[in-house]
Amino acid sequence: MTREFAGFKAIVTGGASGIGDATVRRLQSLGASVAVLDLNPAGAAEGAVAVRCDVSDGASVTEAVRAAADRLGGIDVVVNNAGIGARGTIEANPDEEWRRVLEINVLGIVRVSRAALPHLRRSSSAAIVNTCSIAATAGLPERALYSASKGAVLSLTLAMAADHVREGIRVNCVNPGTVDTPWVGRLLDAAADPAAERSALKARQPHGRLVSAEEVAAAIAYLASPLSGSTTGTSLAVDGGMQGLRVRPPA
Repeated sequence: MTREFAGFKAIVTGGASGIGDATVRRLQSLGASVAVLDLNPAGAAEGAVAVRCDVSDGASVTEAVRAAADRLGGIDVVVNNAGIGARGTIEANPDEEWRRVLEINVLGIVRVSRAALPHLRRSSSAAIVNTCSIAATAGLPERALYSASKGAVLSLTLAMAADHVREGIRVNCVNPGTVDTPWVGRLLDAAADPAAERSALKARQPHGRLVSAEEVAAAIAYLASPLSGSTTGTSLAVDGGMQGLRVRPPA
């Protein structure tokens, strides 16, 4: 396997499970040294630098990014993956929950990226990759709050890319469909009929199954790679065709 990240230092928020963990392992396999910034970093992949970080708290982020940069010897890549979900229409969640989700899903990216910028400016091939969602580009039922937060992530990604392109810092995002992660597993467990709910989630993606965390991690690695030096301001869908395809249901 090509080790295009040899000598690179990366931080991955929410890197102890799901998409984040798969991304950490992918970057490591390609030669990167990786720090996991997570509320519960104990489950970080072997060989990763584990740093506790609460992306909803500015002081925690500042200290975590500083510690990661010190232990890695710099930062070349930032993967803003930490986030939380929400269900329901606009009536379902009170203002406090709207603030909590936006605080983590949107302002978390702002805090981590802002703290990392001085380090990224010293890199010869700096990249930021934000984890967005199909919810940013398609209207999904019972996902008003989550969709609003991910729509903000998509717009924020484009604005950041414009702001920092002349500094040599590329900014992109990956837009997964429904990914087979622990969070989705908990949603399925809470459903009245978990098997029927899983079948419905599979069916709404044209390729007929859930997306794997490893597939999203591969897309993140592509966007972060020094081999993608002309790719910035891009959102990459990893959704089995959900964003753009309109296929007939199976007979």
